[in-house]
Amino acid sequence: MNLPHPADDALVCSSRGCRAPAVWALRWNNPRLHPPQRRKTWLACPDHRATLGGFLEARSFLREVVPLPGSPTLEG
Repeated sequence: MNLPHPADDALVCSSRGCRAPAVWALRWNNPRLHPPQRRKTWLACPDHRATLGGFLEARSFLREVVPLPGSPTLEG
């Protein structure tokens, strides 16, 4: 799995209007449109991880949530 690294670019949360740094990658797919191995990625800040994840879970699209390498979540 090749995830973006926050230090490479200014990775921001995918939530509408949010410009906070992303620390989570929400990996998902729509089984009606995508083959099972395909993953799309939404980025999330700590404040929007639950709402973005809930949106995807409600549609059975969410496959995994992983911290972005080098994010403050991992560095503590």
